[in-house]
Amino acid sequence: MRLGRFRRFIAIATVIFVTCLLAQSQNQDPNKSKRKVIIDQDAAGPAGTDQQAILLLIQSPQTEVLGITVVTGDAWLTEEVAHTLRMLELIGRTDIPVLGGAEYPLVRSKEETEQWEQRYGSVMWLGAWTPRFYHAPRELGAMPEGKPTTKAADEDAAHFLVRMVHKYPHEITIYEGGPMTNLALAISIDPEFASLAKELVFMGASLNPQTPDPEFANNPRHEFNVWFDPEAAHIVLRAPWKKIVCTPVDISVKTRMTQDLIDKIKAGNSPAAQYIGKYARLRGSYNYLWDELTSAAWLDPSLITKKENRYMDVNLDRGPGYGDTLTWTDRDKPKRDVQTVEVQFDLDTEKFYKMFVDLLTAPTPQPGKP
Repeated sequence: MRLGRFRRFIAIATVIFVTCLLAQSQNQDPNKSKRKVIIDQDAAGPAGTDQQAILLLIQSPQTEVLGITVVTGDAWLTEEVAHTLRMLELIGRTDIPVLGGAEYPLVRSKEETEQWEQRYGSVMWLGAWTPRFYHAPRELGAMPEGKPTTKAADEDAAHFLVRMVHKYPHEITIYEGGPMTNLALAISIDPEFASLAKELVFMGASLNPQTPDPEFANNPRHEFNVWFDPEAAHIVLRAPWKKIVCTPVDISVKTRMTQDLIDKIKAGNSPAAQYIGKYARLRGSYNYLWDELTSAAWLDPSLITKKENRYMDVNLDRGPGYGDTLTWTDRDKPKRDVQTVEVQFDLDTEKFYKMFVDLLTAPTPQPGKP
């Protein structure tokens, strides 16, 4: 008799336990299993490599984008923030905060750069300072997609970055698609910033790209994101990150945005696909998928078929090599502290293109939903 009661008790307790587990699993935050990332980007737009890289990270169901911090680079901060806010409106993700950051590099100035060019030769891409695109820093510029109605967050980029890594220590990937000014400022505010992040992945640097592109043929160590604010890149590359992954020019030049890719994306029904289909355009002869590859390779590291570890820094001498990428191996690295960087050199191009199209044509993940 007692044994029967005991068995009934165990059965009831088991049912209650399983029911509680099921209820708990249903109430769990679906973002808990996602990979947390903060996007730091010189977010020129509409579309283009900067916005398309942001979209890939938002479109992935495996990511939780905690925020987009913006820095002057390919365009001025004011217009980059506006393009980002408007893109988020068009895809229905205004829950993602946008935070303005540095409007100028730490040291480099437009005037000094013009004097440098007179002495050492012209630079093909000056970002916001490029003469044929230049306008005053606080002017909005053209907004073909329409002006945003939403506003950027009141908090600045550097303090947001610091606050987030303290809130989620060792969980956040910092994705860097532009000059590193915001990250350098975060490190200056809090020396623990880099060590509290999970990793840094960035598009930038150039070693020895095999390309006839005149931007790199005569100066293979020149790359805009590093060059535009070399002092910031130096600070960031010397910081104690647990891991640094670099997508350099060497691998970026093996990719191309083509009309075929645009047409395939345009055929999709998602808001992201319609945005790209309407605003993407081919720019010149070389149309590299610079930042998009950085995003995609972080989402799926199997895209990368060749990588090597190098020690990396930036040339801060004010001569002809100012802002150029410096790299070493174990055999010849400096005695001063330098960090090892995982540098990507080759990829499965077709797999990348398929992933590019698939993500941008997929339904946009909504906040709080897996």
